[in-house]
Amino acid sequence: MTDFRDVTGEQRYEQGFTHADGETRRVWADYSVQGDRRAILHVEAEDELRGSGAAGQFMQSLADHARAEGHKLTPVCGYAVAWFRRHKDQADVVG
Repeated sequence: MTDFRDVTGEQRYEQGFTHADGETRRVWADYSVQGDRRAILHVEAEDELRGSGAAGQFMQSLADHARAEGHKLTPVCGYAVAWFRRHKDQADVVG
């Protein structure tokens, strides 16, 4: 796994994960800025990572990042909404 990063110029969070073939594959989330809030518009993983748990690890990194930066997240994407529903312990970053 590589470091989580905020690509502000593209309004995208992303994180790399090492696939079984040794190559780095990405999970990312597009967002829009609304003051101190980030609306999570779309979460996607490269095909090779689907079903591996990488997207869930990415969402945990996203929640940790939001907490550290003092941002609130507004999940719009169905995956993000479902992830936060399953992880009520992360509700402090939802707003």
